[in-house]
Amino acid sequence: MSPLRLAFLAIAVWGAVHPMYWFLKHMRESGTGLGGLIDAWYVNASTTGLTWDLTIAAIALTVWVLAESLGRRDWLGLVAIPATFCIGVSCGLPLYLFLRSRPSVA
Repeated sequence: MSPLRLAFLAIAVWGAVHPMYWFLKHMRESGTGLGGLIDAWYVNASTTGLTWDLTIAAIALTVWVLAESLGRRDWLGLVAIPATFCIGVSCGLPLYLFLRSRPSVA
């Protein structure tokens, strides 16, 4: 595996684990669960702006993944979409770059 692919994979893992640590910590400390976490994303103008920034980035990434995956008939790349919306752009984008950069089978 190339160093670039290893870097993408490492960033995808980091992008899954690090934010999730803070999300779970918040949910444990507040005792409010997922609903409380989502409420915290809109607690002030700064967090609301960041939430919208990441949402728009996630939508743009999804459009890109769909366009490329359908055009290339590379269905494995579609795994990046649920990773993006269930974990975050910090996982979905490097995961897609990791999957996209793998050697062609054909």
